[in-house]
Amino acid sequence: MTFTSNRRQLLIGAAATLALPAYIRRANAQSAVRIAGVHNSPVENAWNSRIHLAFQEAAASGLITYEFSEGVAPTDYPRAMREYAESGVDLVWGESYAVEREAREVAADYPDTAFLMGSSGGPEGDNFGVFGTRNHEAAYLAGMLAGTMSESNVFGSVGGFPIPEVNLLINAFRAGVTEVNPDATFLNAFLGAWFDPARAKEAALAQIDAGADILFGERIGTADAAEERGVKAIGSLIDYTPRYPGTVFANAIWNYGPTIEAIVADVQAGKPVGRDYTEYSFMAYGGNELIYVAEDVPADAIAPMEARQAQIKSGEWDVPINNDEPA
Repeated sequence: MTFTSNRRQLLIGAAATLALPAYIRRANAQSAVRIAGVHNSPVENAWNSRIHLAFQEAAASGLITYEFSEGVAPTDYPRAMREYAESGVDLVWGESYAVEREAREVAADYPDTAFLMGSSGGPEGDNFGVFGTRNHEAAYLAGMLAGTMSESNVFGSVGGFPIPEVNLLINAFRAGVTEVNPDATFLNAFLGAWFDPARAKEAALAQIDAGADILFGERIGTADAAEERGVKAIGSLIDYTPRYPGTVFANAIWNYGPTIEAIVADVQAGKPVGRDYTEYSFMAYGGNELIYVAEDVPADAIAPMEARQAQIKSGEWDVPINNDEPA
């Protein structure tokens, strides 16, 4: 292939494979699914890193093989998809938010190849599946903790773009805050970029100057401002606590493994993949979770949050989905 963007391939050596349990080797040796990932952002970006890690773990288990390109601009995106499809991969993974029409056209041209795209639209045909990011349940629970901790009663958030997946996450955080603190007020900023830590920090500093003392960081860089000014922050998608000890007290974690397992099972079974795989990001499947530092949270805030968490996991209560753009 001639595609020249930053392209890498994950290779699992014989020693690593033999280190796996025998039953995993037997189960997967015959049917590893070949997957190619087309990442618009660097794989170090929080959202992409969660997906990248899950693919690496699936490859290490022998479930799949995984190769990928990162930093692929929208103008090059359809070409990258086509070249992977031409190479014979079983599944092309990607993020079609900026190239919805073009991505669907590519999938239509390769009906024997499965496609799974992060998308704000629905599935199409038999081979174009979609997924949305859903760590909103964990964000809600983080909001419940945060709502008891603010001294200013002002809560900030910094997002990438006002697409439904981001809007619902920030709105879920706000709803969690409001459950325990109905008098809370909120600030928000969108960067117009998925990966720009410097701009995220600037936006967060502006919110701190406006009175916010707890920030929800949908984008990397938010916690840098919180650390600099001595306020608290909540991380999204990945665990930021080791990087910002004493600043980040909770994280709304997204686990992509259940989504991979679901579509790989469909591919192996020869089933159409033209469906919405978003449900596998829900807490009931292990697709998202809240982690927090108990010592940094008021003790009396934990029991109500855990009670609500149990209701979410059991299906007794659903976190409201609000896709409206937060002001």
